[in-house]
Amino acid sequence: MSGGSCIVSPLGELITGPIFEQDALLVADLDLNDLARAKYDFDVTGHYSRPDIFRLHVNEAATPPVVFEKNGFGSGS
Repeated sequence: MSGGSCIVSPLGELITGPIFEQDALLVADLDLNDLARAKYDFDVTGHYSRPDIFRLHVNEAATPPVVFEKNGFGSGS
């Protein structure tokens, strides 16, 4: 991976960058009105929201970073 930094607008337009293989500070002026316009494209909490078929589940319990399993498929729980 060569990395790279860029700034992308809320509408998905590339504003500046990408910059590769050098140190740089990217700065841009953003039009905050683009936030409201972008929600018309994909409003995940508005009328596109489908709580009947999608949900976000966050497990806050501590878990080990690596789990070794004998059969490769877990315990079936």
